[in-house]
Amino acid sequence: MRVVGIDLGSKRIGVAMSDASGTIASPLTVLRRGGSRAADHAAIAAIVFEYEAKIVVVGLPLTLAGDVGPAARAAIDEASAIAKVVGVPVETFDERLTTVAADAILMERRMRAEARRRLVDKVAAAVMLQAWLDARDSA
Repeated sequence: MRVVGIDLGSKRIGVAMSDASGTIASPLTVLRRGGSRAADHAAIAAIVFEYEAKIVVVGLPLTLAGDVGPAARAAIDEASAIAKVVGVPVETFDERLTTVAADAILMERRMRAEARRRLVDKVAAAVMLQAWLDARDSA
């Protein structure tokens, strides 16, 4: 079962995809935020359709204490809006520190800051999606 992972940002949306068995997450693409959320959500829906994904997992930016703050509430609201257009179930999953982990991965590869900025969102989405896949498998 393919799963799409989404890392919502104010300027970019990182997108990751699992393999067909739903075991391994890989970075897919970065969508630049457009003029409207509806257009952004339509782009996500197109990816879900193209890859025949069965579920979408949206990163939930909880506070470091694990609380739902303003950013997490905004992500929950946007996940609800995405669910109305993608045609598959949408879940949220803790994404704390995924961008930090993604940046560290890219730094290990000795990438320059400019190159990291272009990739970090989709790598963060893959880190979050892999954690969701692993949690699902251990449940």
